[in-house]
Amino acid sequence: MNNKHQKTLKLIFETPVKSNIPWKDIEALLTSLASLKEEGNGSRVRFIINGVFATFHRPHPRKETDRGAVTSVKRFLINAEVTPC
Repeated sequence: MNNKHQKTLKLIFETPVKSNIPWKDIEALLTSLASLKEEGNGSRVRFIINGVFATFHRPHPRKETDRGAVTSVKRFLINAEVTPC
């Protein structure tokens, strides 16, 4: 995981939850950690990290994620035992 991925990971775990993290940064982080990334129908994308499976919808037309999506990504990472150092 490079420095940009670590910064994104820290932003995901900040309190209060951020709502302006660019999806491309979150997706790059998840891709770097995932053992599998699979494109679904439409804006869906699936990831498997440490045996934990999650499906997300890419935000559109905005580039940034909302608080609900960031919370879902955070929950997925916690379940996959990925936390900031």
